[in-house]
Amino acid sequence: MTRVIILDYGLGNLRSVKKGLEKAGAEAQISSDLDVMASADGVVLPGVGAFSEGMEKLEKMKSALYEYVKDRPVLGICLGMQMLLDVGEEYGVHEGLKLVPGAVRHFPVNDSFKIPHMGWNNIEITQKSPLFEGIENQSYVYFVHSYYADTKPQYTLTKTDYICPFASSIRNKNAYGTQFHPEKSGTTGLKILENFINLL
Repeated sequence: MTRVIILDYGLGNLRSVKKGLEKAGAEAQISSDLDVMASADGVVLPGVGAFSEGMEKLEKMKSALYEYVKDRPVLGICLGMQMLLDVGEEYGVHEGLKLVPGAVRHFPVNDSFKIPHMGWNNIEITQKSPLFEGIENQSYVYFVHSYYADTKPQYTLTKTDYICPFASSIRNKNAYGTQFHPEKSGTTGLKILENFINLL
């Protein structure tokens, strides 16, 4: 069975991600042990909270993560996806992992929209990817975020509109990310997790 490590760096909705991966057919384990991570087929980087705090907590794991992603896939979810980018603009400008070119920006204030963007919204598939194999265009998935990924079309797998268009999933080489929570996105999210497992 495919073994996926959910990286425990002190922030994240770990239990629901674990349940989602298990339901999708993986052997899922929550761990902060870098040797355990190094032996896994795939790694999920979850995250809930502030960009700067996430990067600070991830500091000791960065070099191992860089080594891992050279030849095996990593999936960032929510804050985990945002940290894959170059910089985050939450509470000042902070460096990200720089695995996917781009920046994390705050949604523009708009009286017609609430921030955070919370709830179900649709995804427009902008380029073919194994991560979205069998997923219908404009499928609905579940979001909770106040900051969004600003990246180039070549790194954007899906985009979503809320106040402004933004990259709702991204990829550069072995680094994949979803702004939405696949583990909370019903059958569509489960299929995306299955597709990630099939990449491994």
